[in-house]
Amino acid sequence: MAADAALTETSGTDDPPGPERQAKPGTADTSTDSAGVGFHVGGIDERHRPASPAAAARVAITQAAATLVGRMVQQHGPLLFHQSGGCCDGSSPMCYPRSDFRVGDSEVYLGDVAGTPFYMGPDQYRYWAHTHLTVDIVPGRGSGFSVEAPEGVRFLVRSRLFTNEELTELPPVGHGRHH
Repeated sequence: MAADAALTETSGTDDPPGPERQAKPGTADTSTDSAGVGFHVGGIDERHRPASPAAAARVAITQAAATLVGRMVQQHGPLLFHQSGGCCDGSSPMCYPRSDFRVGDSEVYLGDVAGTPFYMGPDQYRYWAHTHLTVDIVPGRGSGFSVEAPEGVRFLVRSRLFTNEELTELPPVGHGRHH
């Protein structure tokens, strides 16, 4: 199975696409929303591949999401991602100005994406420790607390299981603030 086929979209508020948006198996259906943001149904197109190779990394980001992070940094200053699995958007990653979010000692630091640290709550990490995460964007409105909310898009995580080889190459996770 190709790596792209193993990617899945995970978010607490996703509804499956309607019949008018479903692509035929093995085909690509790329569209643009009213804000000009490209999205893809029926697979992963090149815009939604990780922005850089993620060898021995726990988290990566697509070029589309990295571009949005760059714009958000210009507006809000340094940012961080946090995925808690709690309320609001469930398991969607939330993006906050670094000065607005207090990272606790038990938070799990997974790495940086687009120069932005990605943290996960410890309870959530126990479920996701065996998966590679790719931060992406899709049209729609996420939580009002995450900086991308006014943009008409929201961050989400696409995941796949690590291979046995990748698991042996992964560095240990960190805990608490790393930036």
